[in-house]
Amino acid sequence: MRTTFDQLLEAGCHFGHLKRKWNPAMAPYIYMERNGIHIIDLNKTAVKIDEAAEALKAIAKSGRKILFVSTKKQGQEVVAQKAQEIAMPYITERWAGGMLTNFPTIRKAVKKMGTIDKMMSDGTFDNISKREKLQITRQRQKLEKNLGSISDLTRLPSAVFVVDVMKEHIAVAEANRLGIPVFGIVDTNSNPNDIDFVIPANDDATKSIEVILTAVCEAIKEGLEERKVEKADEEAAAAQAAGEAPAPKERRQRVRKAAPKAEAEKVAEAVAE
Repeated sequence: MRTTFDQLLEAGCHFGHLKRKWNPAMAPYIYMERNGIHIIDLNKTAVKIDEAAEALKAIAKSGRKILFVSTKKQGQEVVAQKAQEIAMPYITERWAGGMLTNFPTIRKAVKKMGTIDKMMSDGTFDNISKREKLQITRQRQKLEKNLGSISDLTRLPSAVFVVDVMKEHIAVAEANRLGIPVFGIVDTNSNPNDIDFVIPANDDATKSIEVILTAVCEAIKEGLEERKVEKADEEAAAAQAAGEAPAPKERRQRVRKAAPKAEAEKVAEAVAE
């Protein structure tokens, strides 16, 4: 679904920051200044959304994961909702340093949650003191709050989508260091040079964030659906090929059954002569 100029305008995507707070690197995306506030060129925003959506669709279609990041209040709820709809990992509470660059340690923390859950289910939890129970429960709650949304992320993501690249500069730096493509909503006060797919827009308004996320998540959903269709077609083709060409054992059995029949036909012809 292509995002229109009117949708972006209605959501307030064009409102930038005060002129005195701007980053000169954002000059190509600024349309004009009004009352001391920079106005973003929404025609360029629409084009950039389409570019990002196509790239994200291709990543999703290949079966890889995209990590969504927004720890600012305006984007937390909408990011969590949209990411859950497409079964992608997300971070909305706090970016733990080393989330990407020290991923094995993060995986150990996630496995710790699983160990605690197992203790609760197999009865081990009932055999420890109240004090230990309280400590473990608090630890589990803290891990769930910070890492629960990435519990299914077994390997590094293939892309990171960031809301407010200035606030999430640590996430951007880690992704850049590992060569992971970064998609970001970039406001007029931010530096777009470290972002692979820049979406110039207001990153402080929930409606602005929502309209952009809706567009890219729809593209990701299409990619996932196309992947399902392709896998189903491949399985059907494989099943059909297996049905047309009998297995070696089946082929040998058919030959054995046909041989006596051929011999009987020869004997009958000889007698008739």
